[in-house]
Amino acid sequence: MGMNYFHQLLCRSSRWERHSATSIVPWALRGLDLGDRALEVGPGYGANVRTLRERVPALTGLEIDPALAARLRERRADQLRVLEGDGAAMPLPDNEFSAVVCFTMLHHVPSPARQDDLFAEAHRVLRPGGVFAGSDGLDRLSFRLIHLGDTCVPVPPDTLADRLTRVGFTDIDIETGASMFRFRARRP
Repeated sequence: MGMNYFHQLLCRSSRWERHSATSIVPWALRGLDLGDRALEVGPGYGANVRTLRERVPALTGLEIDPALAARLRERRADQLRVLEGDGAAMPLPDNEFSAVVCFTMLHHVPSPARQDDLFAEAHRVLRPGGVFAGSDGLDRLSFRLIHLGDTCVPVPPDTLADRLTRVGFTDIDIETGASMFRFRARRP
């Protein structure tokens, strides 16, 4: 799965779900309309499902970990369609979604090349005019300590605009906060 035991406990806690619902997702999506069909890449334990459903009528989650995908189906099937698969090779048709989102998961993608594949796939499954948005942590000592033993490949925010442009995104906006950054991009 790419997460150590401590990280797993944190990400499945009600405390994390509250933090994500009240801080991370609202900050990352402030002022954005997700349209009618959104895809969350890497929903993990489902911390963002409730708050995303308040913003979009139809939600799909694409989860690479089979156990987490099964857990999401058991606990959240009434709130989202859950698919098992890799965000860098999405088992989805072109132009299906009005929005693709991901929160605090890009650093778990095992290489910059695979991250770029995920960006290209997000572009592919978006409809023209659709938005790709989310957040991730900044590469700091505290961030690295939480991720000891994890797959941890931080995304440098200062390289992200060029990487998103290369796969075809426009209207790219990246904002850095105290410990995280958010990004938004549009498929033309």
